[in-house]
Amino acid sequence: MAPETPAELRDRSMTGNGRLPLSRFKVLDLTAHRAGPTCVRQLADWGADVIKIEAPNRINKDKGGIIGARHGFDFQNLHRNKRSLTLNLKSNEGKEVFFKLVEQSDVIVENYRSAVKHRLGIDYEPCAKVNPRIVYASIAGFGQDGPYGKRPGVDQIAQGLGGLMSVTGMPGQGPVRVGIPICDLTAGMFLAQAVLIALLDREATGEGQWVHTSLLEAMIQMMDFQASRYLVKGDVPKQAGNNHPTSIPTGVFETADGHINIAASGQTLFQRFCKAAELDHLLEDPKFKESESRSKNRDALNGLINDRIRQKASQYWVDLLNTDEVGVPCGPIYTVDQVFADPQVEHLKMAKTQHHPTLGDIKLVGQAINLTNTPEPEEFRIPVPELGEHTDSILTDLGYDADRIADLKSRDVV
Repeated sequence: MAPETPAELRDRSMTGNGRLPLSRFKVLDLTAHRAGPTCVRQLADWGADVIKIEAPNRINKDKGGIIGARHGFDFQNLHRNKRSLTLNLKSNEGKEVFFKLVEQSDVIVENYRSAVKHRLGIDYEPCAKVNPRIVYASIAGFGQDGPYGKRPGVDQIAQGLGGLMSVTGMPGQGPVRVGIPICDLTAGMFLAQAVLIALLDREATGEGQWVHTSLLEAMIQMMDFQASRYLVKGDVPKQAGNNHPTSIPTGVFETADGHINIAASGQTLFQRFCKAAELDHLLEDPKFKESESRSKNRDALNGLINDRIRQKASQYWVDLLNTDEVGVPCGPIYTVDQVFADPQVEHLKMAKTQHHPTLGDIKLVGQAINLTNTPEPEEFRIPVPELGEHTDSILTDLGYDADRIADLKSRDVV
């Protein structure tokens, strides 16, 4: 089957209520690994015409890397809703093609090491000379300059450097990484937000700009109240395990058949919880009567609560505490398969179908954003393309004829 034309792909960005919000923008995707692709996925899922630029097959060094093979679950989830162009950016003719695309584009996203784009000659300045309206978006490990600007950076290194591992895990057990690549994901989300801010600003100024973030900056912003706790009060947060570091009692409690989360901090919620759990006597105990005293006696309080909670099954407590009359936050602790079997998750449609010509119908993770007038389509529009799948059609749109395209392919320019 012949690859879809750009017009056909753009038509796929239609929803039942009209075009997707970003369908008027063209994005050049120079990203790999996870942080950069996370940014581009936000733009692609909401309709942007994304061209993923990769090295030609014979010089492509990406054999899967940290996100696995092209047909693997991770690559499929990260790189949907794009077209693929192979292009050797180390060659002069490859750069010529690239800058022709820049002339027609709105956004470029890259996550090379900070110096690489300058070495290739495709950094913001030359791109802005070709197209002053271009929004150029970058992610690095630790920033574009500074003492660590040239260091390679990956998620776990940023988790450690940003302080997250020092507050994760059980007290005294030593540093623990978070179970998801949180620095990569949040840096990608922040960069997508920066792109949209710059596109809005372009409407007022007529000019694009360079926007950038890093895994380290994203991690520090995500530290949020723990970071401000230190900056404002001078407190250095420590590991609190499954307990909330400041709101007590909030944590994991053992039931007759498993574990649940309960968040009963604050005077009102604590009173409601104690009455519902038949622990009224705790309300009169001076060790637990007020928030400050509960904080000082957290371990003793949690022990008494656990003695009561383990007398009943998890579902009993989840149902009881979530009633309108009680209204104490409480929920199960799921494995991932249980997450997607939950009726609320099914209602939210967080698993969406992708029709793939080789893999068949697969499920991928949907968007957490909801728009009423232009909702995310029920199914993903475009499967992850094969390497260079749309090279011919993209070059044809740029004015290259079949003989010239064949010549460029023979010399590994595309």
